[in-house]
Formats: sequence, structure tokens, C-alpha cells
Amino acid sequence: MSIQIFILSKLMKGNSYPYELEKQLSNPVPLNTFAGLTESKLSYHFESLVKQGLIEPAGVMIEENSSERQVFAITEKGREELPKRIYRLLDGAKNITDMVLGLANLKYVDREKVVEILKQKLESRIARRERVEEIRRQAPIDKENEPLVDLIGKYMKTKGEHTIEWLEELIEEIRQGHI
Repeated sequence: MSIQIFILSKLMKGNSYPYELEKQLSNPVPLNTFAGLTESKLSYHFESLVKQGLIEPAGVMIEENSSERQVFAITEKGREELPKRIYRLLDGAKNITDMVLGLANLKYVDREKVVEILKQKLESRIARRERVEEIRRQAPIDKENEPLVDLIGKYMKTKGEHTIEWLEELIEEIRQGHI
């Protein structure tokens, strides 16, 4: 879904084709390599989006010393679908990294709806932290494993606290219009 959100968001800005998007991802930092995105993988997703009626062929581009390349445009159905996919991405995100593409495309969604999704995630994280603390207080710990249990507990607590703080900051930044 993330690749298709990426494609749809790029086509909101103007017509394009797989090779052009792959080139954009490679400069100045080779994000295409980090994400494992190749022109063929992008082409597959372009074809899938055409089948879904979210994009359509819009012409042919001939680059110097290259073959013809099919250029695509987003359809009205694609414009309507993009925000829905961004909401689903944010709602289903398991961690902060999963949210990046959705957050990079906030201009296509209702910011208040995004804030509500993030507030639910924040409340869920706070409730989870409390459940873990309660379990930790009640669980008997074998003395032999106590150092390991304490170390893992500290790691989990630090990670959870960081996520809570980050979500609080993110919500505030979106509310203030900084993001």
C-alpha cells in the first residue's frame, strides 16, 4: 500500500512514469536502494493502480537514447482514494516508521482526522504501558533471570516512553500547522 500511496501522491503533482519516479528516489540519496524500489516494481504498482481505476495512461514520453515510456495521470477516483489510503496507513501503523509516508502527504487529508487517529494511538500506547507495568509488578521473577528481566523491562519502558513523547509532539506539531 505504501508504494501505491507514494505513486498517487506523486501523480497529484503531475503526470509521471515509473522510471522517472525511480530516478527521483535515487537522487541525492539512493532511497530506491534502501526501500528496494526498482523500476519494474514501480511498473507493477502502476499497472495495479490502472486496473483499480486510480490512474490512467496520459501519453507517451520519449527520452533521449531511450525507448518510449508510458506516462500516467491520476483519475478522479484516485484523488478520492488517496486520502482514504493515507488514513488506513496511519491507522494501521505499528510503529512510527510506518507512518512516514502518510505524514509526508498530510496536504491531501483532513488534519483533524489525522490528529484523531494519532490520539487513539497515543491512548493505546498509554494503556499498554499501564498494562505492562501492572503485569511486571504482579509477575513472579526467578532470581536467576532477574537481571535480564530488569534490563528488558528498562528497554521496553524507555522505548514506550519515547513513542508516547513522540506522538504527543507529533500531534502538537500537526495542530500548530508546522507539519
